[in-house]
Amino acid sequence: MASNYHASVKPLKLKILFLTHSFNCLTQRLFVELAQLGHDLSIEFDINDAVTCEAVDLFQPDLIIAPFLKRAIPETIWRKLTCFIVHPGVVGDRGPSALDWAIMQGRSEWGVTVLQANAEMDAGDIWATEVFPMRFARKSSVYRHEVVEAATIAVLTAVKRFLSGSYRPVPLDYSHSEVRGRLNASMRQIDRSIDWQRDATSTVIRKIHAADGFPGVLDKLFGESYYLFDACNEENMIGEPGTIIAKRNNAICRATIDGAVWIGHLKHKNEVEQTVKLSATSALKSHLDNVPEIPSDPLALKLHETYRDIWFEQKNEVGYLHFAFYNGAMDTSQCERLRDAYLAATKRNVRVIVLMGGSDYWSNGIHLNHIENASSPADESWRNINAMNNLVQAIITSNRQLIIAALQGNAGAGGVFLSLAADYIFARASIILNPHYKSMGNLYGSEYWTYLLPRRVNASNAKSLIHNRLPVGSLEASHIGLIDGSFTLNLEDFRKKIMNIAETLAASQNFPSLIQQKIQRRQSDEQQKPLESYRNHELEHMQLNFYGFDPSYHVARYHFVYKIPHAWTPRYLAQHRRL
Repeated sequence: MASNYHASVKPLKLKILFLTHSFNCLTQRLFVELAQLGHDLSIEFDINDAVTCEAVDLFQPDLIIAPFLKRAIPETIWRKLTCFIVHPGVVGDRGPSALDWAIMQGRSEWGVTVLQANAEMDAGDIWATEVFPMRFARKSSVYRHEVVEAATIAVLTAVKRFLSGSYRPVPLDYSHSEVRGRLNASMRQIDRSIDWQRDATSTVIRKIHAADGFPGVLDKLFGESYYLFDACNEENMIGEPGTIIAKRNNAICRATIDGAVWIGHLKHKNEVEQTVKLSATSALKSHLDNVPEIPSDPLALKLHETYRDIWFEQKNEVGYLHFAFYNGAMDTSQCERLRDAYLAATKRNVRVIVLMGGSDYWSNGIHLNHIENASSPADESWRNINAMNNLVQAIITSNRQLIIAALQGNAGAGGVFLSLAADYIFARASIILNPHYKSMGNLYGSEYWTYLLPRRVNASNAKSLIHNRLPVGSLEASHIGLIDGSFTLNLEDFRKKIMNIAETLAASQNFPSLIQQKIQRRQSDEQQKPLESYRNHELEHMQLNFYGFDPSYHVARYHFVYKIPHAWTPRYLAQHRRL
C-alpha cells in the first residue's frame, strides 16, 4: 500500500486526534508530552466507526495517534490521514498478544514500534522504533515502565519526522535482517495453563506475569474457575504442589514442585454474571478458614524472597516506608496497616521518613473493587475513606521527623492528596498525576485535600486541578508548586537521588530549626482552622456521595470496576465536541 506521505511542509504545531480504547497510562503520558510541545490535542474513544469518522470531521486533525486500540481504524480515515499505531513490539512483531509472548518466550530485549495504519493490522510503514532490555516482571509493570518510556520516545520521534515533511517511513520487509519480530496468534488460555505437578516456580510465575493485568491465567481452586494475577516467589515454604499452604493479608501461597508462589489477586469466572478482580483472600473467603496465616512484620529485615505489600528499611537516620499495593488501590485494612507501620516508623531513631509507595503506582486512593464487592458499598466506602483519612492525619500531625513523598510511579485521586501530607514531594520526571475526584461520579473527595491543596498551589490552579480532570505531568506539577521537584526517568537513579536528598536533610545542621518551623506552622494552621473541621466538611459531602439521592458515584464506580465500554467520550477529553 502506498504511504500517506506528503512532501509539503507541515505546520510547527499540529492538530492531533488521539484515537484510543481508553485514557490509559500511555495515552495520558503522550497527551502530557505533546501538550507541553504546544500541539492542539483532542481525544476520542474508539466506540464504533461512525463515532470515529464524526470525530475526524469535527476536529479536522493533521495527524491521528492510536496509543491503545483493539480494533482497526476505518479505511476511509487511514486512506486520507496519516494514522500512527503504537504497537508494543519490535519491528515485524504483529498480533494482539505482543508483550504476552515476549514474556512467555523469555525475550531478553523487546521494543515499541510506531507504524502507519493500512489494510493489514500492524503491517504498515514504520515511522519510529525503540528497544529496551526486558525485566522479569509482570506484564502490567513492563507496560507501565519500559513500554511507556519507549513509546513516548518513539512517538515524539515520529511526530518530529512527520513535521519535517521530508521523512519517508520504512515499509515492513521481512527479508531485512533488522526485522526480528513476526506475526503471532492471540495467546489462548491453553497456552498459559499451569501444570502444578510439572511446572517449576519460575515457570508458574512467568505464566502469571505474561497474563497480568489482563486476562489472567485461568485455573481451578476449590472446584471453581479463577483467573490468577499478581504473583511473586516464596523461598522459604514447601508443600504438596497445587495446594494452598499459607495466607498473608491479601495473598495466598500455593506450593509448586520446587517451592511456592504467592498469588495476590483472583477473578472468579462466572458464566452467569460479571465478576471483579479481588485480593485472593477476599475472593476465596471461607475456603481459607483452615489455611494458616503467616504474618509478616513490616519493620523486620527481609531475610528471604516472599510476599510483602508494606515494608520498612532504615539506613542511618533515614527510614524508607514502602507500600506496593496492586494497581495503587488501598482498601480499609491496607490503610490501617500502613498507618500502624507509619506510626511504628516514627518511633524509630530516624530524622527523615521517606514514603516510597510502590514502583508501579505510588497510590490511587481508596479500593473501588473491594468497595463494589462489599455487602454495602456505601458502608465500605465510608470505612475506607475514614481509614485513609486516619493515615493522612497521622502524617500531617507527626512532629519528630521530616517526611518526604517519593513518587516512583503514577498517583491518582486520593493518592495524590496523600502525598501532599508530606513536607517534601519529589517525583520521577515521567510520572503522571491525576489530582481530582470528579470523574468518579462527581465524588467530592477527602484526604484533607481542602487543607493540603491550598497550602501548595494558588486558588486558580487548585480550581483547575480539581475541575479540569486532566492528567498533570511532573514538570507542570513542579511549575505550579504541587510538588517540589522532579528528576530522572530511570527508577534506580531516582531512588539514589531520593536517598541523597533524605540523608542530606537528616545530616543538616538546620534539622532542629526545620522541625521547629514545621511544628509552628501546624500550630498556626490549627489555630486558624482546626484540622478536624476540614475533615468534617469533606465528609459531609462524601456522605451525600455515598448515601444521598444522587447515585452518580455508585454508577461510575460500577462502570469502572466492571470495565463497561464507554458509550461516549467525556467532553473534558473530547475538545472537538465542546467546540
